[in-house]
Amino acid sequence: MRSWTCGVCGQLVFFENTKCLRCGNPLGFDWAMRELWTRPEEPRCANFDAIGCNGLAADAGELCFACRLTRTRPNDDDAIGIGQWAQAERAKRRLLFELGELGLTTEGLSFDLLSSSLGPVTTGHLDGLVTLDLAESDDAERELRRVQMGEPYRTLLGHMRHEVGHFYFPVLVDTDERRAVVRACFGDERADYQEALDRHYASGPPADWAESYVSAYATMHPAEDWAETFAHVLHLHDTLQTAREYGVRVEGPPGRPDLHAEPVAIEGRTGLREVLDDWLGLTYALNALNRSLGYDDLYPFVLTGPVIEKLDLIDDLVARRR
Repeated sequence: MRSWTCGVCGQLVFFENTKCLRCGNPLGFDWAMRELWTRPEEPRCANFDAIGCNGLAADAGELCFACRLTRTRPNDDDAIGIGQWAQAERAKRRLLFELGELGLTTEGLSFDLLSSSLGPVTTGHLDGLVTLDLAESDDAERELRRVQMGEPYRTLLGHMRHEVGHFYFPVLVDTDERRAVVRACFGDERADYQEALDRHYASGPPADWAESYVSAYATMHPAEDWAETFAHVLHLHDTLQTAREYGVRVEGPPGRPDLHAEPVAIEGRTGLREVLDDWLGLTYALNALNRSLGYDDLYPFVLTGPVIEKLDLIDDLVARRR
């Protein structure tokens, strides 16, 4: 995420802010210009009062670009659902900003943000529609599910990054040549999904899954491996952009070769070596700081050579699409 300042007083402000905390002037995000403006005369998103959306709209009473992508949301009389919806939209706006930074189209993408208090909701993706169970907005519920699923990491933003990964598969892998390369790396996405799902929940991931996959869930099916890895590419780019904006770069303790990424030699690509060197130094430091405060690792992942190859392939496809 980029850093922002108030256009009136120069105070540091953040992407989600609706007003400057120093001078009180209203802030609004212009999706067309991709800038956070201090322009009180500009019409705000019609969802400003309901969920505090800071997007700017073309005309009064209209939705901003981000909110227009939500096809279904809780009813106005669902107080709990509205609160959860507000959290989900915050995560979605950050997702959409990053997709724009990477030059990825959002044409054909939409969201159903549904409350499971009214009935079962399955988070997933189908033909450009991302469905999210708004219960994931509740910290306690999400942590309970994380523990039940044996996951090291579970966030609203992470869910959205994973699900849009499915959307971008046909967008990025759009030729026979690219499909052949991706299948050689991830496996054949045409494999029977229900069979893979049943096998995964019956037997769990293989014992050595961390040698080749970014997460245990990625082992279930090639399509999930792609989506998990795609989400990780977004994690990496957004976090490193934020670190650069705030002048954060960690070299790590001197003389520590283990803080450097395993080299990736892939024909036609330079690999993510330079970026991953920055990433590993930063995440090692963040994990060490978290442990000093008595918390678990902030970044609970290990990037092996095969995982880096997958990350590099998706990153290259994104760059080519841009």
